[in-house]
Amino acid sequence: MFKRFVTVAAAAFFAGFAGAALAAESGHGAHHDHQHGAQDHQGETPHASGAGRPGKAADVDRTVAVSMFDTMRYEPSSITVRKGETVRFVVQNKGQLAHEFGLGTLEEQRAHAEMMKQMPEMKHDDPNVIVVDPGKTRELIWTFSKAGRFQIACHVPGHYEAGMKASINVRR
Repeated sequence: MFKRFVTVAAAAFFAGFAGAALAAESGHGAHHDHQHGAQDHQGETPHASGAGRPGKAADVDRTVAVSMFDTMRYEPSSITVRKGETVRFVVQNKGQLAHEFGLGTLEEQRAHAEMMKQMPEMKHDDPNVIVVDPGKTRELIWTFSKAGRFQIACHVPGHYEAGMKASINVRR
């Protein structure tokens, strides 16, 4: 029964947690990947989350460089964007450990952190999450379709709990 609950909870969570990335290489263990219909998430395009939807390179309004550190921090720790803006995140891992850069609402991030406690070997293959190996740089393009507060988080086991998160403030 517990196994069925976890499976149902995982399916429900990831139906709302999918987002955008240009590439996905490594991760941690088990795999999750979900297909969505053409109009999921109240009219959003496939793979949207409460934080927005995948962006296209041709639509990029600006580029934001983000560094990841083994001190469980992102720099910058806060980013402000405009509603409707498409941002190319260039994410560099300056540490010796693999880290994630995952976009989502605060609720999505908290729920995912709880799920990772149950399935710490989960491998991410969602378009709103990239795993960046030590010394590497990856990109993620995202369109912020709603105003509000969102979060970047690392869900490598123990990293989120250690404070590896940053805020994104989307203004109108």
